[in-house]
Amino acid sequence: MKTYILKPIMTPPTLSLTPDYDKPAIVKFIPPRQPLPTAVIDPGKPMLKLGLDVHLEFIMAVAQKDHANPHAPRKFTRDQLVAQVRKWVAEGFQIFCVQESCGFGFVLHRELLAAGAQSFLITPIALNGQRKTDKLDARALCLRLSRWLEGNRQELSPIRIPSEQEQRKREGTRRRKFLAGAIRSLANRGHAQVSEYCHAQLPHRWWGPRNWTKLATLDPWVLGVLAKLRELIVEIEAQLAALETELLARVQDQVTPKGLGGLTLVTLDGEVCDWHRFNNRKQVGSYTGCRPGEHSSGNKRRVGGIDRLGNGRVRALLVEAVWRFLQWQPHWKAAAKMKTKLGAGTAMKKKTVIALARQLAIDLWRWRTGRCTMADLGWVPA
Repeated sequence: MKTYILKPIMTPPTLSLTPDYDKPAIVKFIPPRQPLPTAVIDPGKPMLKLGLDVHLEFIMAVAQKDHANPHAPRKFTRDQLVAQVRKWVAEGFQIFCVQESCGFGFVLHRELLAAGAQSFLITPIALNGQRKTDKLDARALCLRLSRWLEGNRQELSPIRIPSEQEQRKREGTRRRKFLAGAIRSLANRGHAQVSEYCHAQLPHRWWGPRNWTKLATLDPWVLGVLAKLRELIVEIEAQLAALETELLARVQDQVTPKGLGGLTLVTLDGEVCDWHRFNNRKQVGSYTGCRPGEHSSGNKRRVGGIDRLGNGRVRALLVEAVWRFLQWQPHWKAAAKMKTKLGAGTAMKKKTVIALARQLAIDLWRWRTGRCTMADLGWVPA
């Protein structure tokens, strides 16, 4: 006869819905989502869709009323287009405009909004294959806008428009890079002059007070050329120093991670404009352009180099910051996961640094939006 021994059944712990007043409640902070620009359609008004191919001298526009065929292309100046939009709005039309983002800023976009239109900027795309004219591009944009307004969200990719305050804030960091480049250009010009006319080599920072006194033995004509270059360099350095002081004042009261300098953090904040603009980690990775390219078909999958479709300035800063983090942040959790690849040779280490640059952008997004702390990421404060 068999004997059975009854053992107590271990029930899994359950999550109590009643608050425990002895332990502090952990509330995860999730910022509100920021949707991309969308159209607001009034079914009681006729629609007029404008595809704009924008140039500095003129604007090529193609209009489409409701679902009719697009009109013939028309050429406007910026003032003429804004005045025509005001006229159409006064006639009772709801105006929708689309243009590709370019180097002309957001002046036309803001003027169209002030005139009563709904304006959208999209990422630059190939519109007509091997045939490209201003009229064809404006027509293609108009047709894409029409399909996008009907509900096909794959036709256009509207971008987030920064405010004027964000745009001017970003200009400070970009001007700093421009001034530093101008100093290097003038300094290299001085090196070239001395090499050509004196067959000699100038010291590093030859325009500094200590090195400048050592150049008295050069040819008087060459020394006069260098003196003019030196005046420009000293003046630009003064502007650069004042600008860096202004930029550092933005983060002087903030605790930053060790290895991430104040100027780097200010530049990243300026380029991103608002870290809350991203709703998930995929959007952050896409913005950096550090995603791998892919060409796959059927059972074959081929992954190549990064696509470089994001912000190049942000990508360069992130790569530089990763190298510093590998030295000053030994407990960084993202780097600890890739410790084996970091020690697998020079080529693999460079590829791993690019992957860590994408992860660093995600970690910065989580930290700047309050989703986690530096301790959660394994960072040591400076």
